[in-house]
Amino acid sequence: MTYRFTARAARTEIDPDGYFTEAALAESEDGSGFIMMFMAGEEEPDDQEVALGMDTHCLVTAGQGTAYGCVREAVLTDNVLRVSLDPEALEDLRLTDPEIEAVIDAPAEDIRQFREVLAQVLRYGRVDAVTTRVGI
Repeated sequence: MTYRFTARAARTEIDPDGYFTEAALAESEDGSGFIMMFMAGEEEPDDQEVALGMDTHCLVTAGQGTAYGCVREAVLTDNVLRVSLDPEALEDLRLTDPEIEAVIDAPAEDIRQFREVLAQVLRYGRVDAVTTRVGI
């Protein structure tokens, strides 16, 4: 099955202190409902992050479900994002479907920024956990 939702908010953030980059979608404009926050560090991972497996992108979902290196594919065509997740990460993400489709109903500039930052986030990290297909 594919989980489908409409994202009415597309946001990006690049931490001014250089710690993280984030591209996020939310079902509601106020950030509530189903969410997907794609995050990555800005600096090279340190030894502790490597040892903990936190040396790659991170996905956070509603209820703080969190998994590292779990996005296998992400394709954004026009305003529709299709994401394929590692099935082993579903429990950590508090999801039941490894396929997600988001129709982004947000201003064109927000979608443009989301597209740019998401591509950057999904390229971050160790080679074996980098997203295999990014069509952004």
